[in-house]
Amino acid sequence: MRIALLTGGGDCPGLNAVIYAVVKKGINFYGDEFIGFLNGWRGVLDNYYMPLTLENTDGIQLKGGTILHSSRTNVKKIPGGLEKVQEVLKEDKIDALIVLGGDDTQSVTLYLAEHGINAIGVPKTIDNDINGTDATFGYDTAVSIATEAVDRLHTTADSHNRVIVVEVMGRDAGWIAYAAGVAGGAHVTLVPEQPIDIDHVCALLKYNYDHGKHYGIVVVAEGCELPEVGQVLGSGQVDSFGHARLSGIGDALADLIEKKTGFETRTVNLGHTQRGGVPTAYDRLLGQRYGLHAIDMVHQRKWGRIAVLHGTDITDIPIKEAIASNRRLDQRFFDVISGLEAKV
Repeated sequence: MRIALLTGGGDCPGLNAVIYAVVKKGINFYGDEFIGFLNGWRGVLDNYYMPLTLENTDGIQLKGGTILHSSRTNVKKIPGGLEKVQEVLKEDKIDALIVLGGDDTQSVTLYLAEHGINAIGVPKTIDNDINGTDATFGYDTAVSIATEAVDRLHTTADSHNRVIVVEVMGRDAGWIAYAAGVAGGAHVTLVPEQPIDIDHVCALLKYNYDHGKHYGIVVVAEGCELPEVGQVLGSGQVDSFGHARLSGIGDALADLIEKKTGFETRTVNLGHTQRGGVPTAYDRLLGQRYGLHAIDMVHQRKWGRIAVLHGTDITDIPIKEAIASNRRLDQRFFDVISGLEAKV
């Protein structure tokens, strides 16, 4: 078969591991031929691609980012977009399309599959919030980076008797904030699934100062909402899928904390640092397992489905099910956070 791959949306560690595994098993086991469209869906529309071979994918599983590059192009919003994609795939003699991306990217995959294109998905999101899968590659790397940052901030916060607010990724779900906050020993961990009680936040920090620890660490997900303000937007711009650019919850929260407590408060926004660099061993392994399952899905003709992790097994479900809603933290995780907080 002649198979095309693309990576859409934000990059994350582990994408190259998926590409590596798909190409290696596809060529060695099935005798397939591969191309990779560059810059996500934009590359399909522009018919801009590179051949993928054993030689040019050798060792890429060790690297972060994506050798295919990416974009947030929304085919559904481009006049004639579907027809153009169909035309390009026919022109390039593509038998199947493997799409690596999150819910936005996979909404396009589903749309194409429903219109007769042989396409399957591989879940990708740094936020770890795709429905139906227990983990997405890249998340473990992001948590490791965020946790190391929180670890380091304890000493400088302590040295200067400051509160430091650490803003991490997480638009709709607080998986990174939860893991980094708990693993890093933050005194306050805030996630989008729960409203912020600023008085409770300040009470927790005052408890530290009243009990000999004259500093505080607060971890907050970018998608958290402040009382009477809501989500804090960055530039105010939205992407092609209608998502506003989030940034600044850390600064806004720090201002409130300083005004209410009198404690000097600083902010660290980890931003794209969380998704950069080499993947952890776990993400390299998980990415390759997704890739091996994805190429099997193609040859089993499981169009319109997406690979997922259930427990320790890689399986697959309909894309429609995977993007129907976000996988979010529930009471089990809230209990972990509250169980480690001071009782105030």
